[in-house]
Amino acid sequence: MKRNRLFLIAFLGIQLIVIYSLKRAPDVVETVYSTAVYPILSQAMRYVFGWIPFSVGDIFYTIASVYILRWLVVNRRRIYKDTLNWILDITAVFSVIYFAFHVLWAYNYYRPPLYKSLNISADYSTEALFEFTSRLIDKSNQIHNQLSREDSIKIELPYSKTDIFNLAKNGYDNLEKAYPKWHYAPKSLKKSIYSLPLTYMGFSGYLNPFTNEAQVDGLLPTYKFPTTTCHEIAHQIGYAAENEANFIGCLAAINNDDLYFKYSGYTFALRYCIYELHRRNADLYYELLPRINKGILANYMEVEEFWKSYENPLEPVFKTTFDSFLKANNQVDGMKSYNYVVALLVNYYKTNAL
Repeated sequence: MKRNRLFLIAFLGIQLIVIYSLKRAPDVVETVYSTAVYPILSQAMRYVFGWIPFSVGDIFYTIASVYILRWLVVNRRRIYKDTLNWILDITAVFSVIYFAFHVLWAYNYYRPPLYKSLNISADYSTEALFEFTSRLIDKSNQIHNQLSREDSIKIELPYSKTDIFNLAKNGYDNLEKAYPKWHYAPKSLKKSIYSLPLTYMGFSGYLNPFTNEAQVDGLLPTYKFPTTTCHEIAHQIGYAAENEANFIGCLAAINNDDLYFKYSGYTFALRYCIYELHRRNADLYYELLPRINKGILANYMEVEEFWKSYENPLEPVFKTTFDSFLKANNQVDGMKSYNYVVALLVNYYKTNAL
């Protein structure tokens, strides 16, 4: 037992060396792991867990949490009397979890940036952003007008959240024709059992790396559900970076045959771009803002009011923790990386029809 523990501790050191090396070899990660090993593992897990109507991953986390608390209670005296061995036990267990986390999903953090594989630039000018945002407004207004008789009324999706889960795959099926690596099957989409605490923490969803289930906050406004679902699917197919998952999820919603999905996707893109334009040049922002249908702004306000209703003193703590997690996993800009979806959108649509 002691020998196994020492082996696992040494193995953790080896893992850290491997990860340090992989950060400098993204093409190896892409070739060996992200496009070869990972697709097999992820599909296998979705076949195993996807058909189950509830979140197996959430149940797993619950059992693990209870076990940890029980272990701490049982070993509370040992913590003080035999601190060194207690730390060694914890480190050995962490080594196993760390290995599973990376093999089952997290090596995707070290693959090359998406803009390189798409052969697009990572930079853009304010003029390009202004022009693209203007086009997005026209497209978003057009779809809004198709879905509503009045431009001042927010769009209500006529679907249950289960319906949205079932419809989401269509967008990826359409994208797969141009990007075969974005193949998504079978689906494994679940409303999180812990949607309420997830909402208080300020998160819309997450991917469980140990079961490859996409967990979506079941309390989210229905308008936000399509893009959040598509975002989590992007994580499932191997894109760990948040900006890339946002971008691919946005494309999947826009390329869905369903008009409500398209509306959710286009207005999602518009929200990011108009906010970025405000950050760069407020005058240009105020020039474009009046052109947006008031019903679209009402949908934005619906989401904003939803999050405001769950604000609490601990939310910044959770977001700071997640920010540190992202930085520890090769996303040097942490949660700010969410905003880099704008660069991908602007440059992608320079050569693709909006």
